[in-house]
Amino acid sequence: FKHWNIWGNQRSFSACSYSYNRYKLNVWDVGGQKSLRSYWRNYFETTDALIWVVDSTDRLRLNDCRDELSNLLQEERLTGATLLVFANKQDLAASLRPAQIREALDLDSIKSHHWCILGCSAVTGENLLEGINWLLKDVSSRLFSAE
Repeated sequence: FKHWNIWGNQRSFSACSYSYNRYKLNVWDVGGQKSLRSYWRNYFETTDALIWVVDSTDRLRLNDCRDELSNLLQEERLTGATLLVFANKQDLAASLRPAQIREALDLDSIKSHHWCILGCSAVTGENLLEGINWLLKDVSSRLFSAE
């Protein structure tokens, strides 16, 4: 397991590389603050999948979240990338359910990417491995399917 944290110039990201089952995963955790979004494009090269984490308790930013995701999925270098949406903080009573997040983000309109939404909790670990397993299965079916 390798892990790097880099901070500076109002940019922050975390990167790690690890093996899971038979896969080697290189993961970039790039912040979603407005000041960081212009840097997202630096991480698109050879991206096979995206994990979009939504704070299910933050109703005020759902429209912004929807618009940013929509814009992101139009990036040419992300064409066909698998999308996993984690509706985080499901351990909190005030959180929106995954179906509500699905509707708010207009996920059903996404036709250019395979996608899945799962409720999760970063605190309890609920559905985190299930999400990663779905993502790996989808990516491997696209990349390693017999032609």
